[in-house]
Amino acid sequence: MVSIAPSILSADFAELARAIDTVAPETDLLHVDVMDGHFVPNLTIGPPVVAAIRRHCGVYLDCHLMMTNPGEYLEAFARAGADGCSVHVEIGGTDELVKAMRDLGLDVGLAVNPDTPLDAYEDYLDRVDLVLLMTVFPGFGGQQFMAEVLPKIARTSEEIRRRQLPVRLEVDGGIDVATAPRAAQAGAEVFVAGSAIFGADDPAAAAGAIRRAAGGDGPHHWARHG
Repeated sequence: MVSIAPSILSADFAELARAIDTVAPETDLLHVDVMDGHFVPNLTIGPPVVAAIRRHCGVYLDCHLMMTNPGEYLEAFARAGADGCSVHVEIGGTDELVKAMRDLGLDVGLAVNPDTPLDAYEDYLDRVDLVLLMTVFPGFGGQQFMAEVLPKIARTSEEIRRRQLPVRLEVDGGIDVATAPRAAQAGAEVFVAGSAIFGADDPAAAAGAIRRAAGGDGPHHWARHG
């Protein structure tokens, strides 16, 4: 089942509500990139903006926390209305972070950089709801898809299927109508796209085109697992 997650990182923040409404017909979940200027060399948004989005719409909010200290902010994101949060396996403390997200009622996501191998996160696959495999190095939108991540997507998908785990496999970085089919063939199910959607003349049509390119047949809005 193909899910499309427009990334607001590429939206016009001065017109964010309008941008979200524009893509709503093709949005299964909304991807919110949170960057702290430490784990990645960029600063974006935090819980207040998540709360504002939540007041505006009921869409599932998929918050990607590119932070060195996400544990200090998980409660704030939960209060703000996040449905799920993904923390990076590279920062360590994964056991504690998974437990904290579960205790807060958040869906649990684990994000993985392009050069991080499967053995760094495979032991957590039975404890999370979503694995986010980055197909660019995180920090900025508009980067080129890294095809060298495709084998890792395939191996992760195979492991999830072998163990019959209810884990969604998400990809983020350089996703468009050309790269989404390659990621889908490798086993990806959830496709984050920013500039390919919000940079288009018709963002909803662009999102729909990516869905069809990945083999999807229509929207199916997400609900929180818990």
